[in-house]
Amino acid sequence: MSDFYSSILQGVKKPYKQVLNLSSGDPQALSLKPLTFVRQVLAGCLYPTLLHGDTLPADVRQRVQKLLVFCGIYCGVFYKSLGSHLETHGIRKLQHSISDFISRRDGVASDPDNIYITNGSTATLLKLFVPNGSSLQTGVLTPEPSYNGFKFALAAQGALVVPYYLREEQGWAVQLDELHRAVLTAKGYCNLMALYVINPGNPTGHVQTKDSIKDVIRFAAEERLIIMADEVYQSCMIGEGMEFCSYKRALMEMGAPYSNMVELASINSISKGLMGECGLRGGYVELVNFDPSMKQNIFKLFSAMPCASLMGQIALHVMVDPPRPGQPSYPLYTNVRLEGFSLVLTLGVLNSLPAITWQPVMGGMFAFPRVSFSQAERGQEPDVMYCLRLLEDEGLCFLPGYELGMTEGIYHISRIHRRYPWDVR
Repeated sequence: MSDFYSSILQGVKKPYKQVLNLSSGDPQALSLKPLTFVRQVLAGCLYPTLLHGDTLPADVRQRVQKLLVFCGIYCGVFYKSLGSHLETHGIRKLQHSISDFISRRDGVASDPDNIYITNGSTATLLKLFVPNGSSLQTGVLTPEPSYNGFKFALAAQGALVVPYYLREEQGWAVQLDELHRAVLTAKGYCNLMALYVINPGNPTGHVQTKDSIKDVIRFAAEERLIIMADEVYQSCMIGEGMEFCSYKRALMEMGAPYSNMVELASINSISKGLMGECGLRGGYVELVNFDPSMKQNIFKLFSAMPCASLMGQIALHVMVDPPRPGQPSYPLYTNVRLEGFSLVLTLGVLNSLPAITWQPVMGGMFAFPRVSFSQAERGQEPDVMYCLRLLEDEGLCFLPGYELGMTEGIYHISRIHRRYPWDVR
């Protein structure tokens, strides 16, 4: 990319006026407007004087008052600062709200005591699952391709990525034979502790079927692996007839012995999906079938860390308990639709590019198209070369697929983000 910047500094004219960054996983950095209801609630919590007029809709004012009580900030007519410390494991009432959300989603009761609220759920989980002082490094089965953040978090904890490859020709399916192959490669050089899955997929855009999820659960039970289910894009289902099925729902439907023995950690976040609030930092993890002694260690770990961002916790409350029918904010909230996730921009760009094919995008926010080139240029891999040419000639910044992992000799461009036409008041 140095050639690109050098040409700009030398005054070379380009056929475009700005570079469009399509490589980011930050929705609001790519023109996603924040949800009106979220920002109104945050404004009211930060500046409660707004509650005394009609600047905010009635349901927003009611939500703010409830949240301030939840936080222990509202005392009669006196408001303390939102800068006050709260419980390190998260607002207690918010744990109940998340539990209610999960129960409605899955049709299975959720225990609030199994909910932990964090600024970064994945990194926190890895601190629990990666033991210190072991003779063998901890290994985690990790899909390829997948986003780099998880791999970096593994490395930071001294753990190893044990890759299993998704089958592109089958819509990025998770195949049991591939999981077994990955397990065999890990024996002798690491201690496999967990299986990491992303559903809907990042960056592939695939969605696992319920039958596929149950196959993975049986595999994890056979290998005695903890399942770490990254489900942060669960609200982003775009494939015709597609329905999100959580790992917990599938696990509970399977019944004993699986439903009471397979350890599952399910992750959700405000950073992705419909919220796109990366900067506010808020997420939760629900732990299922974990030993009580492990839960005690988890509580100790959370007690040793600063509490999750209060702004993130407030936004998280809105995510799990949005405006309801009959409330003033409901029409605007429901009319803010993704309109097919604005695939016009993404697929319009793809259709205009030569040598590009891709699997149908069923969920999530990204596509992972294949680049059909066989020769490199200037010693570069074809996907790197192609991304550089797109940047140079069209002002489009993509991420070479090799950075997210793929089999040798197959090339992709990645993290093509869709724009969101939010209606903001």
